Amino acid sequence: MKLFDLHCDTILRIYGDKTELKKNDYHIDIDKMKQGHSLGQFFAMFVDLKSTQTPFKTCNEMIDCFEHEMNLNKEAIKAGKTYHEIVNNKEITGIVTIEEGAVLEGKIDNLDHFYKRGVRSITLTWNYENEIGYPNCKDEFRDKGLKPFGLEVVKRMNDLGMLIDVSHLSDGGFWDCIKHSTKPIIASHSNARAVQDVSRNLTDDMILALRDKGGVMGMNFCAYFLDGSKASKVKDIVRHVRYIYDLAGIDVIAMGTDFDGIGGELEISDMSKMNLLVEALRQDGFTEEEIEKIFYKNALRVLEALK
Repeated sequence: MKLFDLHCDTILRIYGDKTELKKNDYHIDIDKMKQGHSLGQFFAMFVDLKSTQTPFKTCNEMIDCFEHEMNLNKEAIKAGKTYHEIVNNKEITGIVTIEEGAVLEGKIDNLDHFYKRGVRSITLTWNYENEIGYPNCKDEFRDKGLKPFGLEVVKRMNDLGMLIDVSHLSDGGFWDCIKHSTKPIIASHSNARAVQDVSRNLTDDMILALRDKGGVMGMNFCAYFLDGSKASKVKDIVRHVRYIYDLAGIDVIAMGTDFDGIGGELEISDMSKMNLLVEALRQDGFTEEEIEKIFYKNALRVLEALK
């Protein structure tokens, strides 16, 4: 089964540890991607604001790291920027994304800069307030919407053809994105709040609105977002998929593993083990066509809408 994954933090680990994408001990490397039948991978440039005073500079250094890895492994993976490149590449396609809108440092010109560097999606916030808006990790931020610069970013991302990612964003910010974006949006690594009541997951109304906007949500393998335990289990991923399917249908569900950004015990221990989820979905009654949509076709549909 082909796979398009909407979120991983592998470049952060390579950048920080001075390791390589070709072979490592992480959740994702070239061999694991091949075994997992990876078609495309969103590689997040995650910048923790507590670790740098120059987020714009740090993000650019991480993109340099990504480009270096693409050049080192060009026989297996190729950087892509468009839907057509993804579907026409004979190799796996790596796509640059950003996790933490503060790397823009409040300047819209920096958004254009990152677009030119190949960035095609931005998670607007992480767990800190920034110039764009507020995170969903604090109750006092829950209903706060986008700031004026955030609304400017949404419009410019629409104009450029970049995917707005609302994972980590406050509920109020989510609804502002639904209201003001003219294009589909994504929640790259978020599950169902009705199944596991944490703020990083989406409410029923949010899932339905995301579907109606033509967007998708990527299933996050982090145990805390699945059932609150320390062990990520396949049955709990399926439980979220089944709930979302029964609520909103098949077209809103995608994959957003959060590999290399999550710890604890993982039944799907790395990308090479994705067949465990395929088999579990089959056993739960999902058809091959539905599993294909979950694993890659829904994500490709959203990317095609932004061509």
